[in-house]
Amino acid sequence: MRNILIIEDDKILNKGVAFALKKEGYNVISAYTKQEGKTAIDNNEIDFLLLDITLPDGSGLDLCKEIKTKINFPIVFFTANDTEEDMIKGFECGCDDYISKPFSVEVLKFKINAILKRSDIVEKKIFIYRDLKMDYDAKRVYKNDKEVKLSATEYKLLEILCKNKGRAMTKQILLDKLWDYNGNYVDDNTLSVNIRRLRRKIEDDPKNPQYIITLFGIGYIIGE
Repeated sequence: MRNILIIEDDKILNKGVAFALKKEGYNVISAYTKQEGKTAIDNNEIDFLLLDITLPDGSGLDLCKEIKTKINFPIVFFTANDTEEDMIKGFECGCDDYISKPFSVEVLKFKINAILKRSDIVEKKIFIYRDLKMDYDAKRVYKNDKEVKLSATEYKLLEILCKNKGRAMTKQILLDKLWDYNGNYVDDNTLSVNIRRLRRKIEDDPKNPQYIITLFGIGYIIGE
């Protein structure tokens, strides 16, 4: 089930769009401020964002730009201002499209479906977080646009973490997935060794990791 986040401070509009999208089979998360939206993104795997440009605690344009530097999913702006200048600003920030208020919910649903189909072809094959990029098809990893050479186990470990960004991955889950992938037994020490090797290769400061974060007593997570 696709997760759609709506960040819109107009509660009637937010709830109305959420109701319509839930009927289409989407899982919908509603937020009414910029901060609530950021919290929702941190705590959920988002597939699509409907974002108001003007929020009570900040600019949707700034939030869009901030999101696109860390993770990549389609963003469509709600806007009452559909001037050429405003639209250009939105596209420069990384949005995928606009829909002007007032709008038809049916048109919005078709727009979402079309963008998600396109994103399935391209975006799900690429993971971007800050200056780290993974090309899942080519099985290549880049940091600051320079390729990072990884072993098969290192690559698979990083891929598992990236595909579960924002989710705590216990050591046991990682061990099970790595064992399935390699066909060989992977123990806790091997996991720790590969985490250290990955950090040396992708972290600016391996002793103060900003990508692969340790959750003490639990496991690891990609991101803050």
